[in-house]
Amino acid sequence: MNHETRLHLAAHPFAYPLVRLLARLGPVVRVPGLGVVVNDAALARAVLTDERFRKDGPGSPGDLWTPVLGPSVLLNMEGPPHLALRRKLMPLFTPAYVSALVGDVLAEPLGRLSARLERGETVDLVDAMRSMAGAVICRVIGLGEVSEARARRLFADGERVVAMVSLRSRRLSDRQVAVARRVLDGIGEIARAAYEAGDESTVMGRMRAQGLSAAEARGAAGAFFLTGTETVATFVPRLIALLHDHRTPVADLDRAIEEAMRVTTPTPVMLRSVGTAARIGRVPVRPGDRVLIATHNCARAHGPFDPSRPHPPELRRLWFGAGPHFCIGYPLALAEIRAVASVLLSHNVRVVRRRPARGVLIPTYAHLWIRAA
Repeated sequence: MNHETRLHLAAHPFAYPLVRLLARLGPVVRVPGLGVVVNDAALARAVLTDERFRKDGPGSPGDLWTPVLGPSVLLNMEGPPHLALRRKLMPLFTPAYVSALVGDVLAEPLGRLSARLERGETVDLVDAMRSMAGAVICRVIGLGEVSEARARRLFADGERVVAMVSLRSRRLSDRQVAVARRVLDGIGEIARAAYEAGDESTVMGRMRAQGLSAAEARGAAGAFFLTGTETVATFVPRLIALLHDHRTPVADLDRAIEEAMRVTTPTPVMLRSVGTAARIGRVPVRPGDRVLIATHNCARAHGPFDPSRPHPPELRRLWFGAGPHFCIGYPLALAEIRAVASVLLSHNVRVVRRRPARGVLIPTYAHLWIRAA
């Protein structure tokens, strides 16, 4: 059993074997109590780009997050309002801007990390990534420089909210909503203060300049907080572990990152709700049906980790969505990953010990200790 499989089994000891079993039953399968499961990349992309499959209906992400974030965030919107908000937000995440932001926020933490590796220390990469991902999201939501302790606390808050969701979740309980609101209200207050200050050197200030309302900016900050921390923090240790396990020399960092994203699948499952009667492959679907896109199955069908092999068009970055819902924060995530991975690879790090995380939504390591070779 490889280490990636161990991570999945530690996180989801019952759900993961079920998801992998469903991949053997065909490209699309209806599962009572779960929904219509899509295991094929081409069909998954077709669903994600078809307006008949929505994020705001029964069993969709809207059912989960609207009670917490409100009705006007990209996670739960469709149609013209969604496109209008997306157009306002897109200029905030240009590759040049996010690269500069990440370079500024991570210059000092990466300097400390590099010095520790240079001294021959053993470093827990998971702990380091929690701090760095937390620091970046702090800057995005409107905080200036923060201590490592505060960055870690904010990361843990986001992790606690995301961990409330499971494969079978259709909506959060009243208690879960209350806990999530307490966390996100604090994030919203930070974002509101930065928005009102109007400093265009900050993301919140730029949102105001782009014409977002205070409510839209606050909702966007909450959404970025939920989706933007764990993706990066969980991925980088898995990237380094994959490169170590496969003894893969990195000739093209971006290609290695894309292939590791395929294998790790940052979003292993995506949800949609059927708005209009349709067919997915040979399976008819009705309004109100829940569609579960098993992104992990779609990605793993392409074979084992191999950065030299190009991805087919239907698979390309499917784990970040497709069409009008493609992840708007992708450039920010990629900038963070590049920055950290470049430093680690410059030291030719190797994995010395590891421990999988249990009871988490996104499979990851609880600890991954590395040392410069």
